[in-house]
Amino acid sequence: MKFSELGFHPDLLQGIDAIGFESATPIQEQAIPVILAGKDLIGSAQTGTGKTAAFLLPIINDILTKNEPEATKCLIVVPTRELAIQIDQQMQGLSYFTRVNSIAVYGGGDGDLFAQEKKALSEGASVITATPGRLIAHLKMGYVNMKSLRFLVLDEADRMLDMGFHQDIQKIISFLPAKRQNLMFSATMPPKMRTMAKEVLNNPEEINVAVSVPADKIIQVGFVVHDTQKIPMIEHVLSAGNFLSVIVFCSTKENTKNLTKSLKKLKFSVAEIHSDLDQKERGEVLNLFKAKKLSILVATDILSRGIDIEDIELIINYDVPNDVEDYIHRIGRTARAAAKGVAFTFINEKEQRQFGDIEKFIGRTIAKAEIPTSLGDAPAYNPDQKRAHHKPFHAKKRR
Repeated sequence: MKFSELGFHPDLLQGIDAIGFESATPIQEQAIPVILAGKDLIGSAQTGTGKTAAFLLPIINDILTKNEPEATKCLIVVPTRELAIQIDQQMQGLSYFTRVNSIAVYGGGDGDLFAQEKKALSEGASVITATPGRLIAHLKMGYVNMKSLRFLVLDEADRMLDMGFHQDIQKIISFLPAKRQNLMFSATMPPKMRTMAKEVLNNPEEINVAVSVPADKIIQVGFVVHDTQKIPMIEHVLSAGNFLSVIVFCSTKENTKNLTKSLKKLKFSVAEIHSDLDQKERGEVLNLFKAKKLSILVATDILSRGIDIEDIELIINYDVPNDVEDYIHRIGRTARAAAKGVAFTFINEKEQRQFGDIEKFIGRTIAKAEIPTSLGDAPAYNPDQKRAHHKPFHAKKRR
């Protein structure tokens, strides 16, 4: 379906055209009519499916067509500063030719930034995208004006629940008008998401866009290794490739920190990102990486979703992720836009069953490359081996 067929305001269509959007993605084609009809919605779709535009476009259109006095009409609550900035940037692009304005509200800034946020929250910005902690800090001061709010969007709601924001979301909602349209989006739909949906949404429509397999333009390769071979193997890969932009994903903060220390000792240009860093620190690291002043990021899955960085040459899964969606989100950081990309996964003996489950899900066997003979013998690959205390593959273990 073409965006021109959705009945959008001409000024909004101009912004859509300037960005280069032509046809709606499946989540957009299904969600936009529901939102335009004024219904609550719960939508499940992974990163990269266009879900941000799926809620921004009908909201911008609603604000334009109602032509009401300036006030805050939409609040978007997100788990991280990075996602708040990304959504606000897309909002600014889509609304460029309209009178609709926006601001991102998040922690880690200076006093000037806080003052800008206070002005927008009290005097009104059309769309506000905020992280829970920073928004609550403003709400407690009593000047936030949400009387004209018509839309509440909870984006990446599953991650917010995993990060312990349930009570914060309830507190934020207590400051909002009871009559409003509620939209909830997430990549997964665990039972606790259903519970929160019942608390927040009113007779919602539900849309589920299945997790898609990785793009064909991503070259996927596995290396079967012993744990003791992982650091020598990553040194070999990074030294041989002369890569300018690499993200290495680990499944725990401890592994992230330890690997970063090891790579720094080996004189690689590397930094780490995980939840022990505050939002300001994460932002500084990301900016260095985007500016090509840093060539390697070692990160937990905090970086696998909601981060839009182009030109990533190589993704390395230092640990096999705990579920298939994390694998798809991780390797989806490369081969964005028209580019090709490479994704390597290091698979130790304990992780073979997990990797086999990934192969079954995506419907293909991922090629296994031999490790250098200098690293010694590698384990045989046997993903069907029995494993003691194996947890169900789709069980979430967010970090």
